[in-house]
Amino acid sequence: MANKHKETTVIVGGGHAAGALMTTLMQKNYQHEVILVGEEPHPPYQRPPLSKNYLAGEIDQESLYLKPLSVYENAGHHLRLGVRAEQIDRDKKTIRLSDQSALKYDRLVLATGSHVRTLNAPGADLKGIYYLHDIADSDALREQLLAGKRLVIVGGGYIGLEVAASATKKGVNVTVLEAAGRLMQRVTGPEMSEFFYAKHSNAGVDLRLNTAVTGFEAGDQGRVAGVTLADGGTVPADIVLVSVGVVPETSLAEAAGLPCDDGIIVDEFTRTEDPAILAIGDCTRHRNLFFEKMQRLESVSNAVDQARTAAATLMGEEKPYNSAPWFWSNQYDVRLQMVGLSQSHDQRVVRGSPGEDKGFAVFYLRESHLIAVDAINLPIAFMVGKTLVQQRRKINPEILRDPDIDLKSLVIGPQTSS
Repeated sequence: MANKHKETTVIVGGGHAAGALMTTLMQKNYQHEVILVGEEPHPPYQRPPLSKNYLAGEIDQESLYLKPLSVYENAGHHLRLGVRAEQIDRDKKTIRLSDQSALKYDRLVLATGSHVRTLNAPGADLKGIYYLHDIADSDALREQLLAGKRLVIVGGGYIGLEVAASATKKGVNVTVLEAAGRLMQRVTGPEMSEFFYAKHSNAGVDLRLNTAVTGFEAGDQGRVAGVTLADGGTVPADIVLVSVGVVPETSLAEAAGLPCDDGIIVDEFTRTEDPAILAIGDCTRHRNLFFEKMQRLESVSNAVDQARTAAATLMGEEKPYNSAPWFWSNQYDVRLQMVGLSQSHDQRVVRGSPGEDKGFAVFYLRESHLIAVDAINLPIAFMVGKTLVQQRRKINPEILRDPDIDLKSLVIGPQTSS
C-alpha cells in the first residue's frame, strides 16, 4: 500500500508565536513536515527579556531561546534561519525566499510579528539613536549603557520604562519623554501611571510628560547630542532610545492579497481568508470569542494561545481561541501583572495602597462585570482576576475593595453577584 502523502507546513517567523506553534506540534506528534523560515540567525526566542534581564546582562543569549536548536532537528523539523520570506504565490502554494530559493507548502502559518514604529524627524538617522526589537538591538544598546552616560528615552510605555529601570541600575542618567499626560496611558489606569511615575522619579529618572519630540541634534562625528522638543528646548543625550510602539508586519500577507486591517485578519481558529494559510501572534487582528470586536494584541500570552489554536486547526481539531489576554512588566523590584483589557471600564476599584509593601491591585469593571485587573506585587489578585475576568463575573465592588475578604473565596466560594 502506498504511503499517505506527507504534507509540508511552513511557518514564517522566529518569535514566540512561531516557537510555541512548533513546540505544540511536537507535543501533538504532528506527522507532517514542518519548516520554519526566520529572518534572524537565531531559533525562535522570547523578546520580553530584551528590555529587562538580557539587556542588563543578567542572562545569556541561549537562555532566550524557547528550545535549543537540536530539539527541533531531533523532531525532524527544519529551520531555515537568516533568510527572509519575500513573496507568497497562493496559486502555486510557494514562497520565494531572499536567497532566491523557493519553498512549496500545503499549509502556511504567518507568524511575522511586528516592526518598531520609527520617528520621521530631523536627525533621526544620527548615530547613537536606537530602537529595541530584537537580540541585535539589545546587544547594541547594552554596549552603550555605561555609568554616567546620558540616555534619553522617547516614549513612556512598557519597553521605555523597562529600559529606564535597567539603565538606571547601571548608573546611567535617564530622561524619559512622553507625549501623553501620563505613563503607559494606552494600557493602564491613572493609579498605575502615578505609581510608576513615583517609582521612576524616586530612582532618579527625569520624567517629562506632555512632551513632544521634534528632532535630534548632531554632535561630533555624526552622533546624536540632544533631543529637540516642541517647546523649543533641548535635552542633552549621549544615547537615545526611541520606543513609540510597533506596527504589525503585514506586508507579505498584503502583497499576497490577504485581507489586513492593522493586522492580518483571522477568525477564532486563526484562519485567514485562504483556507491553506493561518496567521498567529502580534501580526494578527483576530476574532476571539472573549471579545465583542476584532482585536490585535501585543503579548506573549496571545502568541502562545493563538499558537495552540493554530496547532489544533492544523491537526483537524476545532478549538476556538477564547482566552482573556494577560501581560506583565518588571521594573526595579516591581512586578506588574495585568489581565483583560481595561480601556472600556466605567468603574475602578483599588485594593490595598500603592505605598504598602504588600502590593496593591486595581480592578476595572464595566456594568459591574470585571473586565480587567492590574496587580503590583500581588500575584493572588492577578490569579483570581484571571479566573473572574475569563468568567465575565459580575462582582460587588465593595468585596474587591475590602482587605478582610480573602480574594480566593471569590473563586472557590459562592457567586458574589450584587
